Formats: sequence, C-alpha cells, structure tokens
Amino acid sequence: QVQLVESGGGLVQAGGSLRLSCAASGSIYSVFAMGWYRQAPGKQRELVATVSSDGSTSYVDSVKGRFTISRDNARNTVYLQMNSLKPEDTAVYYCNADIFFRSTWGRSRDVYWGQGTQVTVSS
Repeated sequence: QVQLVESGGGLVQAGGSLRLSCAASGSIYSVFAMGWYRQAPGKQRELVATVSSDGSTSYVDSVKGRFTISRDNARNTVYLQMNSLKPEDTAVYYCNADIFFRSTWGRSRDVYWGQGTQVTVSS
C-alpha cells in the first residue's frame, strides 16, 4: 500500500558530493517526520538526519555542516545532499518516513523504510 523508493547512491572520491532521494508512494494522506539512517559494515544503524513536516531539521554531529536534509511535501520526497564526503561516510543509507495512509481497515499510521542505497567514498 505504501512504499519508499530510494535513489542516488554510488561511488565517489573523498571530498565529493552525492544527493540521495527517497519518494513515498501509495494511498497516502500525509507524511510526518522523514529521515535518513545509515549502516556501515559491522556497525549498528545510526540516525543521520531528520526533517519534520514543518521543515525543522536535526543532524548527527559527524555530518553537521556537510549534509543537508530537505523535503518536497507535494512529492512526498525527502533528499539528503551530502558534500565534503569522507571515507567514514561509507555505508548503506536508508530513508524512513512516518506515514498516515489509507489501509484495508480504514486509516492507518506506520513507519516505513526504503530498500537502502550504497554510498561508497574512496580515499
């Protein structure tokens, strides 16, 4: 009924930039908070950045000043602009969204995850 589809990952040299996108689709009434997480090999998934429905943002300290999260409410899409990338940013990046949608039983609310996109930063 609802799915999140990510795009924009890839291989980049240190100091380079990438832009990730994540679009929510389905029978959606509204999208609340959206965010990006990442998981490096052998590490736990960590929260990278969030954006609320009113545009308020927050970031993990390690990406402040380098990453920018934004959203397009008309398209139910969240973006992550990543600049000055470092090898330690290498991870699978997942988007996440808190969504109010039409379900078989009426109106429902749940948190959905994207499929993940690999970001690799070479030194």
